[in-house]
Amino acid sequence: MASQSPAFETEDRPSPSLWIVARSWLRLGLTGFGGPPAHVILLRRLTVERNSWISSEEFEHAVATTNLLPGPASTQLAIYCGWRLRRTLGALVAGFCFIAPGLAAIIALGAAILASGAPTWLEGAALGASAVVPAVAVRAGLDLLVPSFKRSKGLFGARARWGLWIAAGALATLTLGPALVLALLGCGLIELLLERRRRGQLPTTLTAFVPVLGASMATLGPLAWTALKVGALSFGGGFVIVPLMQADAVHRHHWMTNAQFLAAVALGQLTPGPVVQTVAVVGYAAAGLTGALLAAAIAFAPSFLFIIAGGPFFERLRASPDAQAFLAGAGPAAIGAIFGTAILLLGGIAHLWQLPLLALGCLWLLALRGGTVMALLAAAAAGVLAGAAGLSVGF
Repeated sequence: MASQSPAFETEDRPSPSLWIVARSWLRLGLTGFGGPPAHVILLRRLTVERNSWISSEEFEHAVATTNLLPGPASTQLAIYCGWRLRRTLGALVAGFCFIAPGLAAIIALGAAILASGAPTWLEGAALGASAVVPAVAVRAGLDLLVPSFKRSKGLFGARARWGLWIAAGALATLTLGPALVLALLGCGLIELLLERRRRGQLPTTLTAFVPVLGASMATLGPLAWTALKVGALSFGGGFVIVPLMQADAVHRHHWMTNAQFLAAVALGQLTPGPVVQTVAVVGYAAAGLTGALLAAAIAFAPSFLFIIAGGPFFERLRASPDAQAFLAGAGPAAIGAIFGTAILLLGGIAHLWQLPLLALGCLWLLALRGGTVMALLAAAAAGVLAGAAGLSVGF
């Protein structure tokens, strides 16, 4: 009998019921503060260490493969673990339960902040947390920078290109706005072509997927396109999606001010679950609750489709030289985009009293390597005090 591939070596382990999957992933959704690194730790603890539902090797393969996919990697990992245990129904149940708590929280908070006549303390808390978000973005980029450099090939030319892709991602973020995704794809495709040429497999033609936005009506069409770019066309997840949203939400369609958008990004950091759910606040600003739910549904739908359709081929994708070559270009460009995002986010600082909070946030996060959630909560508390002291807290 042929041996099973490593990706499915735990097939004979007893799988939990859908009810246990729902309950376990709902707990993750309620407690998953801290972004993707915390989500990976919690998922590993649940599926590998505590219950032995998935082998350690397979989990590590899943982490590597979801990082090859566009969209929110930690969300895709949560969906994949559910798929691995109960296939399609497991993926749907696990993904929904992981996303729903944070999504409900961020829509409620976003609606309160965007409402006219919001309480002074709430506006102060949002502005206070917003002040440290640029520092959070820099921290996110730095956390990815060294591992990415180590993964780059030892040849000087490859590492020189790595630096070029970093710079290209940062420059594209500052200049291209929503077209940033084309720069990420371009860096990946160039690296792929170079790898193909090295192997003597350079194709005579290159067919690339170019997203085309057709005519749309009113607000929901542009909103759907924004959400699709966030969920299906962004490599690196997290802060890489910020310029895609900001260009549309603030500069093109004027659904939000810069300060409101920065507050929405802060809420994405403070609430449990994936940071990508920030798009729901953009949707709420554009079209109320309908817009929030539409934006979230479109942004997360590709993750479900990638996992349900591609789950059986994860091991093959992870081992693919072409996939690795593409990521060697798109990955560093995404890191550069995160640094560019930090500069863009500075435009959302609306009051002078926020600047000392930003400086303290840089000290805590970058010099002392303190926790992100703690920084955001402390800055939010300072914002409440600023409002109580009579300082301006308007958006």
